[in-house]
Amino acid sequence: MSQFSSACLIASLAIAASAAAQTAPPTDDPYAWLEDVSGQRALDWVRARNARTEADIAASPEFKRLEGEIRAILDSDAKIPGVEKIGDYYYNFWKDAQHQRGLWRRTTLAEYRKPEPQWETVLDLDALNAAEGKQWVWHGADCLKPAYQRCLIALSPGGSDADVTREFDLTSKQFVEGGFFRPEAKGGLAWIDENTVYVFTDFGPGTMTSSGYPNIVKVWKRGTPMASASTVYTGQPGDMYIAAFHDFTPGYARDFVSRTLAFYNDELYLRSADGALTRIDAPNSAQKSVHKDWLLLELREPYTADGRTYPAGALIATNFNDFMAGKREFSALFTPTDRAALAGYSWTRDHLVLNVMEDVKNRLSVLTPGAGAWSKSDFIGAPPIGAVTVSSVDPDNSNAVWMTTTDFLSPTTLSLVEVGQAPEKLKSNPEFFNAWKEVIEQHFATSKDGTRVPYFVVRPKDRKFDGTAPTLLYGYGGFEISMTPSYSGAIGKAWLERGGVYVLANIRGGGEYGPRWHQAALKANRHKAYEDFAAIADDLVARRITSPAHLGAMGGSNGGLLMGNMLTQYPEKFGAIVVQVPLLDMKRYSHLLAGASWMAEYGDPDTSDWDFIKTFSPYHLFDASRAYPPTLFLTSTKDDRVHPAHARKMMAKMEAAGKDVHYYENIEGGHGGAADNAQAAHMSALAWTFLWDRLARQGRQ
Repeated sequence: MSQFSSACLIASLAIAASAAAQTAPPTDDPYAWLEDVSGQRALDWVRARNARTEADIAASPEFKRLEGEIRAILDSDAKIPGVEKIGDYYYNFWKDAQHQRGLWRRTTLAEYRKPEPQWETVLDLDALNAAEGKQWVWHGADCLKPAYQRCLIALSPGGSDADVTREFDLTSKQFVEGGFFRPEAKGGLAWIDENTVYVFTDFGPGTMTSSGYPNIVKVWKRGTPMASASTVYTGQPGDMYIAAFHDFTPGYARDFVSRTLAFYNDELYLRSADGALTRIDAPNSAQKSVHKDWLLLELREPYTADGRTYPAGALIATNFNDFMAGKREFSALFTPTDRAALAGYSWTRDHLVLNVMEDVKNRLSVLTPGAGAWSKSDFIGAPPIGAVTVSSVDPDNSNAVWMTTTDFLSPTTLSLVEVGQAPEKLKSNPEFFNAWKEVIEQHFATSKDGTRVPYFVVRPKDRKFDGTAPTLLYGYGGFEISMTPSYSGAIGKAWLERGGVYVLANIRGGGEYGPRWHQAALKANRHKAYEDFAAIADDLVARRITSPAHLGAMGGSNGGLLMGNMLTQYPEKFGAIVVQVPLLDMKRYSHLLAGASWMAEYGDPDTSDWDFIKTFSPYHLFDASRAYPPTLFLTSTKDDRVHPAHARKMMAKMEAAGKDVHYYENIEGGHGGAADNAQAAHMSALAWTFLWDRLARQGRQ
């Protein structure tokens, strides 16, 4: 990899986690038996609820039509085939109706510029599954520079986060017999050279963290057993993830070891040729990135260096070698404001492209390091509206970036941009739904403590403001992840075309305004995220866009915890709620699968933190005597990140109390819920049909 960033590791952990040893379930919980993921009794319970949900929601012709439309969107051959440059080729992983598990394929840039490129298949996962009798799900490939002949391919059985790593030859397009192979576990392999890799995985008792991640990293030589690999670094009890990487940037080859203690809390070490480790003496909370001559720190707390204090949210840079020698002279590349936060950055060969978000709208600029200072210029060709992301094409050899632009109503467009030149539009998604009747608005709600909270509304232009519009409010609010506008054919077809209103919340806990927005809703302040979401619900009603009977809410993972709190703390504000792959039992969460890795976000329920955690634990807040809106839980048996027992137990408790509640658990799919497009279309159709029936029906009574 040309650039190593601890931020990349943390981001990957935010969306991928590991199964951990879990404590025995409590004896005073009547539904604790549902924590047995694959136990026969639990699965029989799941199948019975699935059957009822299928009968109640999925049996109608309208459901079948919608499921087919969503499946057609997901399988469409006209979608943008996103590519990654590996050597001289541009690689894409593709799913459609004929390739449900997917094709890894490649083409040239000249071909990719054509409306219908010719692709060369490198690996057909469906054919592999048929040959091996497996249900592999693609987890990506790491190909060795500079020859790009060998790759380390990660494959998951059924979509779980746990996966295997297998060595693959790009010339023969075959797995390497006797090559590097890592058995199924959380972790990975990373190239050092053609005969050596770093391995961080399950080596047996004591080698995995309480979160289920690797707690040890080793160097493994080709032709030797993995068990004989030599230890590079061993983490401490309570650490979250240990890994190591080699930086292949020509002229700047370096090795790094990363010790992640918790989200946004890590140490980065430079590993010398003799194996000695030197800690990069930057704050643990800072996201650290080393590229060529430069060390970049994205600050999450104020940092004082060389007599100058830089605020949280700033991006600062210094010469890496000078820093390691003890110097602390930084250049401030970005300083946040009340309205603006850093959304990301991407290196090209000679430039750094900054992506800044101002009130949840992207603005790009170009920074260029010079002999004495960094110069700044405009990024040519970025649209004035919509969400924009950029990523480098080949940071070792090129100043080109991929630019992706989108909004709720404009199909996603991919352009190739040589920094300083006008974009070359390469691909665009088709229009999957009729958007000409819609309009996008941004509003701000006032939360309980007076904070202005932004949100987006997509609605029919001619919809009357009479409080009757079926409206779906979506949110997340955690881990400094921003919710930005994007084009979704499924939302357009299932909701907007039918006259529904779609709302995206930018509540605290997310990253829309940088670290301060995230930190405002951590641990004892978690309630502020929920107050923000409730305030948006109230604002929608005050604007007469909708009313509680017609207002629904949906969210997944941490957003599922958000939904659980809307359900138990604000039930009167909603007409229906969809809860996806959720956390709900916050007393048990740190003992289930990867839950221990999230204690920096929520707190430790086995300490006095429980005093505040119990105030946002839906499983404990549920009151059988209260009225609740109709609820649908969606989860996956194969989710080894957020335990399916959260949804199972909450469903059981609500069902026993006679509430209007439905449940569907996909057997495959992992934390994403679905392992292929057919499963994804089915679960999506369940959610949208359930919501439309509950929220639009109110207007017909």
